[in-house]
Amino acid sequence: MEKIEYGDFQTPEELAREVCGLLKRSGIAPASVVEPTCGVGAFFIEAMNAFPEARKGYACDINGEYVDVLEDRLLSHTASDLCGVEAVDFFSKDWESQLRDMPEPVLIVGNPPWVTNSQLGRLKSGNLPEKNNREGMKGLDALTGKSNFDISEWMISRMVEWLQEKRGTVAMLCKTSVARKVLANAWKLERKMEVASMRTIDSRLHFGISAGACLLIVTSSDQSCVGCEVYDSLCADRPVRTIGLRDGFLVADIRGYEKTKYLVDDGERYPWRTGIKHDCSKVMELEMVRKGVYVNGFGDTNELENTYLFPMLKGSDLASGKDAREKFMLVPQTRIGQKTEYLEKTTPKTWKYLMKYGDLLDKRGSSIYRDRPRFSVFGVGDYTFSDWKVAIPAFYKKLVFSAVGPRRDKPVVFDDTVNFIAVGNEKEASTLAEILNSDAANTFYNSLIFWDSKRPITVQILKSLDIDGLLEESGVEHDYSICKTPRQLRLV
Repeated sequence: MEKIEYGDFQTPEELAREVCGLLKRSGIAPASVVEPTCGVGAFFIEAMNAFPEARKGYACDINGEYVDVLEDRLLSHTASDLCGVEAVDFFSKDWESQLRDMPEPVLIVGNPPWVTNSQLGRLKSGNLPEKNNREGMKGLDALTGKSNFDISEWMISRMVEWLQEKRGTVAMLCKTSVARKVLANAWKLERKMEVASMRTIDSRLHFGISAGACLLIVTSSDQSCVGCEVYDSLCADRPVRTIGLRDGFLVADIRGYEKTKYLVDDGERYPWRTGIKHDCSKVMELEMVRKGVYVNGFGDTNELENTYLFPMLKGSDLASGKDAREKFMLVPQTRIGQKTEYLEKTTPKTWKYLMKYGDLLDKRGSSIYRDRPRFSVFGVGDYTFSDWKVAIPAFYKKLVFSAVGPRRDKPVVFDDTVNFIAVGNEKEASTLAEILNSDAANTFYNSLIFWDSKRPITVQILKSLDIDGLLEESGVEHDYSICKTPRQLRLV
């Protein structure tokens, strides 16, 4: 439990040595070395070995047993008289006083905890910074966890702040997503720093986890530079791309963005949506055995009316080219918040089925279902029941847009692993799919998408493309008189 609580992934000595060697080859020559979350001290020891000219060292950790191990290791070290080691909580430490006496330039190295504030909250941990809504998130974004953040993000952002008053370098091992958030926040706050760099590391090899990880290096400067060179390894000689802040948001490839930024749009004409969120696939997703008879994820066979059953596709189905002829989703609402008691009269078999699995549906973990009508789902509206849509999987590492039409005389619906536009007819769907698969759209989206993200293709990114502008530029024949509002489905 303690390992989870403190995000405890000790840095292997070999990796710490490789990182310090890279820093030395990069021309970094610190007068002080600081490790704010030192663990058993592998990184701190290797840093003191790599930079013997350093006149002072300081390391601390919240775990007193780890600090004891480091103190024992330092007894035989040549720089032991220069080093201070302390058992202290990062969040209660007076860092301004500590750093004031550290000679410049200072090198701040380490491997902060790989844990989120929500994980610590579930553990009732006190190892947290003061809570606040850091990015002003509201409503569903906050409810679905988008306001969650990694503790290391908070810590490293604080370290970058130290460089505003102290000449030096921050070099931290962290999740790649954390590094990007730290940089984006620093750029938006106009922190002064040189062009930063991120170097990919193999987190599975070094820490036994699958999260994308990197070494983030940020050096103090008199100016604010909004770019970060990305290398595919610690030993790579050249960056593979440069990420940065452009027009107020983070881009994955500055060169590609500058080439296609004229296509940026507000996405109002073609609103992108995410598929239906129900969080109970074994109940809500079924396969047809024969007409009127369906089997669910538990292998139970049930007779159901087809009124609220719709052919469905998941992101994996779209990616593999599967059809939506035998797989169905039960959609008990046509709009968010709609009461569901009417089902008992209109479709008694469906009502009986939902009641049968009511306990499972009531136990869905997400807070978005709290104080909502029983059996509620999210991501439903008139757009859900449009006959034609243009869709793309949200989790796959490729840009392939598909035109999707009705199956079995009913509109196809998607789960929440799919993003889509609801359109008026087959011609429009085919036209939009063609233009979205064009080279220009591909370059534009690739400049914005961070492919190592858990959900790389988001609605926010998709809607940023000016589809009308791209249609005009490409000369694709397009009927602008097509109605963008899909037919409304009236079930009650």
